[in-house]
Amino acid sequence: MPKRKSTTVAEVAAPSRRRSLRLSSGQSLQDDESATTTPVSVEPSSKKEVEASEPEPAAEEVEESSEPPAKRSRTSRTQKQIPTSKKSAQGAKPTSNESENTSSTRNYWLLKAEPETRLENGKDVSFSIDDLASKTEPEPWDGIRNYVARNNLRAMKKGDLAFFYHSNCKEPGIVGTMEIVREHEPDLSAHDSKAPYYDPKSKPADPKWSVVHVEFRSKFAEPIGLKELRTMGDGPGKPLANMQLLKQSRLSVSKVSSEEWEYLIGVAESRGKVITKK
Repeated sequence: MPKRKSTTVAEVAAPSRRRSLRLSSGQSLQDDESATTTPVSVEPSSKKEVEASEPEPAAEEVEESSEPPAKRSRTSRTQKQIPTSKKSAQGAKPTSNESENTSSTRNYWLLKAEPETRLENGKDVSFSIDDLASKTEPEPWDGIRNYVARNNLRAMKKGDLAFFYHSNCKEPGIVGTMEIVREHEPDLSAHDSKAPYYDPKSKPADPKWSVVHVEFRSKFAEPIGLKELRTMGDGPGKPLANMQLLKQSRLSVSKVSSEEWEYLIGVAESRGKVITKK
């Protein structure tokens, strides 16, 4: 695979057909659920999580969301408690690419991407866990156009781990894990008028958006679906009661606590062998 050309902030080259663009910004967990019965449209989305033309909110406003909490599961069954993993909460063996970040200092995240074909500005923005697993170089997680999600990207450190979440598809849910291998830098795709999520308000001299680079770490034998996640967080005392994914459903990049991470890794391992990077 040819090595990618490096691109400076002052010089933005029009990319070839990209498959690394992430979740459409206007999407919510309710959108995910409706996707189970309605085929995914291949037409460009007309909404974004936050319109790029809006002014950046003050710092204290950025950290809060005015969006309503995610709709809870209607199931009345008691959620079976699944023991957390006996392994390290990271869910994959350390590799030479990992930083000195240890399990006691590591942070955890959840990033959404769309595995099924959808066009945005004439470009296919689909990207799946298998696409990530096939990459031989760190993959840029670009196209984020929401300030809270962007700030979460900027808070990521090398060695942090993240869940890969399939969104806007027939069976949305967590399908595997990845590692942050390069910390945030300007998202140059925002300056390219041919890119799916071009933002004319973002200038090379003053970039508004950021990108991190990730690498594949594991794929679950069986996904943890959205309905299950809601059940696990439906009510006080449930293991995912405070999970940001369920509280701020429109975010394409959200925080995961160490307790939530370890619990979900335990769920994944209880269902079969987790395929890890060789």
